[in-house]
Formats: sequence, C-alpha cells, structure tokens
Amino acid sequence: MRKLALSDEILLSIQQPARYIGGEVNMCIKDPKNVSIRFAMCFPDVYDIGMSHLGIQILYHMFNSRKDTYCERVYSPWMDLDPIMRNQNIPLFALESQDPIKNFDFLGITLQYEMCYTNVLQILELSQIPIHAAERDETMPIVIGGGPCAYNPEPLADFFDLFYIGEGETVYHQLLDRYKENKKANGTRKQFLELAAEIPGIYVPSFYDVEYHPDGTIKNFSPNHPNAKATITKELVIDLDQADYIDKPLVPYIKVTQDRVVLEIMRGCIRGCRFCQAGYIYRPMREKGLDYLKAYAIKLLKSTGHEEISLSSLSSSDYTQLEELIQFLITEFKGKGVNISLPSLRIDAFSLDVMSKVQDVKKSSLTFAPEAGSQRLRDVINKGLTEEDILNGAAQAFHGGWNRVKLYFMLGLPTETREDMEGIALLSEKVAETYYDEIPKEQRHGKVQVVASSSFFVPKPFTPFQWARMCTKEEFIERANIVRQKFREMLNRKSLKYNWHEAELTVLEGVLARGDRRIGAVIEEAYHNGACFDSWSEYFNNEIWMKAFEACGVPIDFYTTRERHLDEIFPWDFIDSGVSKEFLKRQWLQAIEGQVTPNCRMQCAGCGSIKFKGGVCCEGKN
Repeated sequence: MRKLALSDEILLSIQQPARYIGGEVNMCIKDPKNVSIRFAMCFPDVYDIGMSHLGIQILYHMFNSRKDTYCERVYSPWMDLDPIMRNQNIPLFALESQDPIKNFDFLGITLQYEMCYTNVLQILELSQIPIHAAERDETMPIVIGGGPCAYNPEPLADFFDLFYIGEGETVYHQLLDRYKENKKANGTRKQFLELAAEIPGIYVPSFYDVEYHPDGTIKNFSPNHPNAKATITKELVIDLDQADYIDKPLVPYIKVTQDRVVLEIMRGCIRGCRFCQAGYIYRPMREKGLDYLKAYAIKLLKSTGHEEISLSSLSSSDYTQLEELIQFLITEFKGKGVNISLPSLRIDAFSLDVMSKVQDVKKSSLTFAPEAGSQRLRDVINKGLTEEDILNGAAQAFHGGWNRVKLYFMLGLPTETREDMEGIALLSEKVAETYYDEIPKEQRHGKVQVVASSSFFVPKPFTPFQWARMCTKEEFIERANIVRQKFREMLNRKSLKYNWHEAELTVLEGVLARGDRRIGAVIEEAYHNGACFDSWSEYFNNEIWMKAFEACGVPIDFYTTRERHLDEIFPWDFIDSGVSKEFLKRQWLQAIEGQVTPNCRMQCAGCGSIKFKGGVCCEGKN
C-alpha cells in the first residue's frame, strides 16, 4: 500500500485532490528497488491540462516498457497547494510512488508553450532542486527539456542540464543506456553530460558560449567542449508504424481537458502556412498506415472505456486514407456509443460529408480558420484558402444543418493594412449573409451565429516570419478596436460576435519565443516576484513581468518590434530543424511580395526536409 505524500487534512482542504494521488486506470506500478533508472516525466501545468498531452503518454509507455526503468509523472501543483507545500516543507513528488522528485535520476519537462516557463521554475523549486543547472550536485536529477519550445531552448538554458531536440521515440533509449553505464562505472554528472552530448539531437547548454555585438545581436555561438556538436539536428521518426505508441493510455478519475482516446494519424503538414511553427518543425509530413490505425483504435478504446476517439494531426483532411478510416470507425463502433472527433479538418465538400456522418449537426458548431480578413493577406501568409472556398464551405455546411460557425483570425500579421483588418468583419458578414441567402426561411433553425475570434500574431523560430516585426500592446489593441468598430457597422451585426486575445500576454509570448540566454534572468526575476501559471488569465500579472524586464535591464522592444536583418544570427540557428534557413528566407521575401507557394503534394518547394528520406518527400518514389 502506497503512503500518500499529502495528509488527509491537506487533501481535504484543496481543490481536486485526485490531481495528486495517482492510482488512475492503466497506471504503471513497479518496485523502485528493482530498477536502475527512475525518470519523472513532467508537464509544467496543472494535472487537468497535462493529462491530456499525447507526447507524455507515449514516452510514459515507452520508458516503462524497459525493465530497468520506472517512469512516473509529476505536474504543477495548483495555486491552493503550492503555499501549503512551501510552508510545510513538503518536496514535490511523483504520482505513482509518491516519492520526492529530487531522489530520481531524471526530471524530464515537456515545453509545450512559452507561458509555462515560470512553472518550470516552480517545479524545480518545489522539488528542492537548485534552479540553476550549474548549482546541482551529484545527488540531483538530470533535468532535461523537450517539446516544441525546445527548438529555441536559449531562454531556459541556465535551468536545464540538457535538451532533447525532436521526436522522443528515437534516441531516448540510447541516452538512458549511457546513463546506466555511467552510473555503473561511478561516473560523475559531468561525465554523463559529456556522453550525452555525443548523441544526436542532444544539446547540453553548458557546453556552449555566446558572444554579443554592441547592438545586442549575437556575434558568435560556439561549442566550448570537444564532445559538443556545432549543429544539433532534430530527431525524427521516419516510419511511424514502427515507433512506440500507447497500448493502454492512462485514464484519469477527474475530468481533464481532452477526456478521450487520441489516435495520432500522422505528423507534420503539407500546407506551409508561414506563421505556423508546427508546420515547419514537424516536416516532412508522415502518415500512419490504415491497418495500424484500425488495430490501435480498437485496442485503445477497449483498454480505456472512453466513449470518444479523436483523430490527431495538424491537418486531418490531408490524410490520404481518411475516408476509409472514418468508414471503418463508423462501422466498427456503430451502436456502441462511441463518438468520433475530427479536429483540424479543412472545410470542403469531403470534410463536411465526413463530419455529417460522425456528428450530431444540431449540437455542434463548425470552425473555419481563414486567419486573415483579405485574400491579399491570406496570400502573404500562404494560407491556401480563397474567399470562394470559405463561402462555398459555409453554404454546404448550412445546407447540411449547421447554423453556428466559428471563424479564427490573426491580427498584426506582416504587411497588414486597415483594409485587411476591416476584412475580418466583412468576411464574417458574408458568411452570415450566405446562411440567409442559401437557407429558405421555413428551413432555418433560428438565426445564424457567427463568432469571430482574433489572436495576435507572434513570430516564431523556424518559420518564414522569424524575421518579422511584432506589434506593441497598444498597436494590437488599436487593431482590435478597428475590427470591433467595423463589426458594429454590419447589417447582420446581431448574428455576429467578435472577441480577441490578451495583448499583454501576446507581447510576452513574443519575447519568450525569440529570446536568447539573457531572457533567463527575466524569467527568474518574474518568478521570484510571484509570476506563475502565466497561461491562466486569472493569474497572469503583466506588471510583475514589466518590473522584471526593468530590473534586469532587458529591453522588450529588442525582441519584439525590432526589424531583423536577413544575415542576423538567431539564438536557435545552431539547431537544424530540417528546413533550411535559405528556404525560410525565400519564403519571407515571397511573403512580402504576396507570392503563394504550392503545398508539398502539388510541388516540392525545396525546404530541405527531403534529406530525412521519408514521408511526403518520398511519396510515389521507389
């Protein structure tokens, strides 16, 4: 019988005590005395969010398939438990064994979004692990970071011992084997990092030095250790059918963000939207086989008891065997109370036909993502979607029984004009008009509801827009007000609704996304002054961050509104994502000219990903 790390008194005094006790369906149980390696896998946000993350479930299954390794989980304690743990000196613990994280061999932290960076420091501090990697002794876990934000690890470089760049299924076994060998030989922490630095995809920040020009840009970034590689190439799974996947997903006892089975159907995307980091860092697009997916769909639903299966990808419509897969799922689970969820569909006749088969049309709303209000700006961002496509899709949807539509846009995109901004309201109005034009009065299910939402644009590393200037908070708000005013002028304004994202949060995200090592001090300063759970609007405090930038002498504008030169060295340039910088430069220049690039299946644009010799790059080739 496990002894819980928290007393009954504490558990009864906090929200959702099930976040901290483990014991979920399909939880792995091992005797820690019978393993050589203990790995704490962390999602630096509350349990309800972290339990929905597919990547951690995959690695959890993969690590625990090793007899010599016990992988356990840890999440950020919510704000009600955090002060209790500090006051009572309770070290952060793993859900499975309830043992302190500081006693593990590894603490692996997935970095899914920039606004979790202060939570990383919360995890370290509550675990009683020194925040700075340089201050950790031989008794402390190796702290490793991974996930999409690891493609620019520099703002967090001081806090991590190493980073894993790319997809986790490839060299983690090699890394764990080297750790085991080093441990057996009584090797030191530094000796293990030296061994790790030789492994493809592994970046050890302490083995690199940065020099800056007087203007603050990077002069030189180079290894200071013979084992460190000048370039770190991302790790990539070529054959997804051969990669580790989950046999028995963990099933929580409380409601989490995505309370369903997740079936990953492919990785990557062929579309090339110029703002989308995921579309570039996960290239080339690779599909899973139909037979593989059929078998896993049955296995996952059987082992969990979930009543919904979600097909996961960046663009589900581009999966070449989607129709066959959907037909199988409908036939296999007919009458069994299983819902099929299809995120990331393009709105076309095929997708709408598929959705009508798997959804109760009267209970759902359709989501379109035009991203920009005008065709000119959609060409700039390479969206590959015309106004005709959008309105035809809306018409087909309305004929299919839908009368609620969500439209997603971005404000602050490169080259954006007032006409582009007002185009958001005009396009929303046209969608509403389409409903009233297409559907006879007697066949309507009430008024049409069109909800338009705009987020503010953040330039991300490894996209053509990594050179782009970002708007200030005031500029973002001004643009949102221009759009709001235009909505008020629309004839069908009672059928329209408009909302937008927080500007202050977006500016901070922009700094963290393109930051260098100097940003680490700002993150630490903000954290020590109370910043945590910054992705939650009720806890985000912009004033704390502004004071941190001021205290550290770090100018925000250097990372946001400054124009980048084409030959500037970026903090992430030492990472090879597979997409060449020359290709991204060409795309940036073509964006400014409004030139569209065809998708990967129509024509190869020479991005560089063909060197991985797999996926869409090799379709139809022997």
